[in-house]
Amino acid sequence: MMDSAALPHQPVLLAEALAGLNLRPAGCYLDATFGRGGHAAAILAALGPAGRLLALDRDPAAERCARTRFGTDARFAFVRSSFGQLGQIITEKGLTGRLDGMLFDLGVSSPQFDEPARGFSFGRNGPLDMRMDPDAGISAAVWLARVEEAELDRVLAEWGEERFHRRVARALVAARQRAPIVTTAQLAELVAAAVPTREPGQHPATRAFQAIRIAVNDELGQLQAALPQAVQALAPGARLAVISFHSLEDRVVKRFMRDQARGREWPLDLPVQGGPEGMTLRLIGRAVRPNAAEIAANPRARSAVLRVAERRL
Repeated sequence: MMDSAALPHQPVLLAEALAGLNLRPAGCYLDATFGRGGHAAAILAALGPAGRLLALDRDPAAERCARTRFGTDARFAFVRSSFGQLGQIITEKGLTGRLDGMLFDLGVSSPQFDEPARGFSFGRNGPLDMRMDPDAGISAAVWLARVEEAELDRVLAEWGEERFHRRVARALVAARQRAPIVTTAQLAELVAAAVPTREPGQHPATRAFQAIRIAVNDELGQLQAALPQAVQALAPGARLAVISFHSLEDRVVKRFMRDQARGREWPLDLPVQGGPEGMTLRLIGRAVRPNAAEIAANPRARSAVLRVAERRL
């Protein structure tokens, strides 16, 4: 989820996420972000013969991994889809209000970062793609070629929290007039040249890559759509656990859980009703972050935040 040297895939906050889900051996659970199956494997290991796990992911590589790893496990089912569509999938499977827990592990998976052809990493030159589903939507290269400078500036400022957003937007628009920006190395070099100062320990293109990736994949829009659908899918007393990797995601999750716990209507066109005076969730504990040992073993975990809430009875 964070950009660094190649590492074996390690699920982040694994024990904490499993504890947050409060797994029951015969329960029915949803892994909304399968990735390469790290959390899914641990959930299945905790389930008994009557337990069930449904997993979603929009990445075809994740689908191949799911079929290979768990295709013979009768307790497991996989649907290739964005989690923004989970309400429809849950309805089709007759699981609305019946799930005992749901896990979101947001952002980009380590294998996606580590594969240059996917175009997520400025540390490995490759085609500027960045799509979580390479069969849908437009690539980052096409997006950069089409986006208006004002919109690019907004995306860099809001979704990348890039201090020098105007400089970077201006530089990228000028550069694309000379030649298309089609590789990760090109983009990283252009951003680095436009940023006058460096944040300690961070590549100057980090924030721009994050912002463009969020735009290409509609990550925040998908999350905002999914959270109310997730609550509707949960049974009373079931748990919702969400692992975020940057402040924008965590802000959405924190606000949603807080507002539902206080009985406030979620400010979208997918309101959630239920519980005393409209309160649908109860917050479980405080936000959880990796300890020093996990960060030392897996540097990509360093920015992770886990929040857990329970559907009210």
